[in-house]
Amino acid sequence: MFKRSTVAAVAAATLVAAGLAVPSPAAAAPSRAQLALRWAPIHHQDVDATGSHALGGRADYITRVDFDGDLDGRNNWDRAGQSGTSLAAAAYYSVAETSTHWYITYLFFHPRDWVDHPFFETEHENDGEGVMFAIERDGSEYGVLRGAVSVAHTNFYSYTPSGSAWTGGRENVDGTLNFAASPHDSFSHPVTAQEAQGHGLKAHPQYAINGDGIVYYPSTAGETPSDGNDRDVRYQLIDIFAAGGLWAQRNNPSLFANLGTFAGDTSGGCGSGTFGCGTNSANAPWGWDDGDDLPGRGEIATDPAKLSAEYFTIPGGVSRSYTYNPYTGAAAALKEAAKTAPRVVD
Repeated sequence: MFKRSTVAAVAAATLVAAGLAVPSPAAAAPSRAQLALRWAPIHHQDVDATGSHALGGRADYITRVDFDGDLDGRNNWDRAGQSGTSLAAAAYYSVAETSTHWYITYLFFHPRDWVDHPFFETEHENDGEGVMFAIERDGSEYGVLRGAVSVAHTNFYSYTPSGSAWTGGRENVDGTLNFAASPHDSFSHPVTAQEAQGHGLKAHPQYAINGDGIVYYPSTAGETPSDGNDRDVRYQLIDIFAAGGLWAQRNNPSLFANLGTFAGDTSGGCGSGTFGCGTNSANAPWGWDDGDDLPGRGEIATDPAKLSAEYFTIPGGVSRSYTYNPYTGAAAALKEAAKTAPRVVD
């Protein structure tokens, strides 16, 4: 008969072989990567395969910013349509901490924001939209998710799970954040969704798959959908603050045109047969902005405690002092640059 420790070791090895992170012991605090994996959403992506800019549905796949092997934002529209280019699934995250809450921001990137008609809508190279989750540190290992704010173009939408004591603040709560089980781990995850073409992101089912679509599940490895109607695809979680990663490239003029705005141009047929093609028209989290709301540009990621306190009425309040916030060192520069950063309509 195996000893209990042997059985545990075998089980842990099995999880590692399956590509899943092994949860930390109950007595140990989870790492930020484990927190991001535990709360990462099950993500529904609607897919439209019609029109020449859809790439047969591939234009709606989530992927890495450097999916084509380089950090040039101005060739992503072109490279997305080239044969042999990998669109393995990925999402980016950052974590900020206070004594009362964890805040996790997720970015979902597409090489194209596209349309298939010539009327009044522009398309553009690169697309970055996402969601921020506020998690109360209630003494349990991973805390309790209390509120969420999603990014759909240049509008923010707020949500609370069923049973949350958080209610509307300066902004009304826009709906319920639902949860579902993942076949790849033992957790119940929040469920989000993105529309086809423009990729606005809301809580499911405010956006939902309409016909073809992909259901993405969080993981430590990314898979490429078998086609535009694949309902079980794992996406890789990537730390925005990884060495050489997205934040480290924030001043790379090939990838970013200005503060938190991805560089993009009109090459490769963007705008052909449509109303037009915008340039420099997608944002990273530190560039996200709902222009008619009080929080400033990028604060959904850089000062999520402030944004949460504005969007929600929170029993007991929230600490505004960060014990960990990787954006803090650049906060003054970001605030100053935001004063002159051009408005980006994603």
